[in-house]
Amino acid sequence: MSIRVHFEGELESIKEQIKDLAIDAKYSLDTAIHLLYQGDVEAAEKLIENDAVIDSKEEKINDDAILMLAKQQPVARDLRRIVTAIKISSDLERMADHSTNIAKATIHLGKNHGIEIDPELREMAILAMDMVDLAVKAFEYEDISLANKLAEMDDVVDRKCGDVVKQMLAFTAINPEQVQHVMQMAYIARYIERYADHITNIGENIFYQVKGRTYDLN
Repeated sequence: MSIRVHFEGELESIKEQIKDLAIDAKYSLDTAIHLLYQGDVEAAEKLIENDAVIDSKEEKINDDAILMLAKQQPVARDLRRIVTAIKISSDLERMADHSTNIAKATIHLGKNHGIEIDPELREMAILAMDMVDLAVKAFEYEDISLANKLAEMDDVVDRKCGDVVKQMLAFTAINPEQVQHVMQMAYIARYIERYADHITNIGENIFYQVKGRTYDLN
């Protein structure tokens, strides 16, 4: 087996690990939002525990990438492909952390908080998960036109987040006794918004991988 074929094989392995980690990051948000609306505190605790599995997957990607850097000493585009893999895996891990934060907020709210959960939160999460699918496709095919669309989708998430926070503040003004629970809702909107920001970062990294320069999509 030639050195080049071996290099491409190792890089493809990292690529598959990243796609697997993206599936986990998407599942963590989907689950966290579902548990929020269900008020399932016990399952939320399990989701938090499962974050360690995602952390270990990110560490494996980083270890493999660093080993490739040490063994292969790549230059130019090959170097960018490895560096991009490290950056994307970090963003995916942080996305899962935000899902964990939503689970923690669900626990804080408890089962009988008596507050109707804004459906806008679910809409934000659905859009963010659509962004994950698009980012994975852009990464797989190194397609910057797809990566560029992430910025437009992120703008929608940002606007929805602003709407939710405004609504929560207005609700607090007439229901001061529920301020702690209402603030958890606002935090959740922020967690989803930050989750989407990390996906936009992935889009920027894809631009860097393909073009060799940094683009700001936020």
